[in-house]
Amino acid sequence: MIIDAPTKQFEITWIDGRREPQVKPNPAYPDGIDVSGVRAGERGCRVKLPYPAKRVGSYLVACKLCNFSLALTTAGRTDDPRSVAMPCKIETAPPDATPAP
Repeated sequence: MIIDAPTKQFEITWIDGRREPQVKPNPAYPDGIDVSGVRAGERGCRVKLPYPAKRVGSYLVACKLCNFSLALTTAGRTDDPRSVAMPCKIETAPPDATPAP
């Protein structure tokens, strides 16, 4: 299950590649792409990214709750990532667990 998480839950850092796009954007994605790093059946959060990216570079995205982080590359084009779904690494009790007294 993937939930839409508030942006304040994440630290999003732009790493500037200091280059302008050299290739035209993919016309199949005129409004950006939604990237998912969550496997089927895995819990995760989706966060919106600053879109479009300034130019070639990457975003480092870190969750402040579970400490999971990842990096996404950008090209400064309309086909850049506009959101990312990340797996949640907060440990949870198995569904059949009995709550502690």
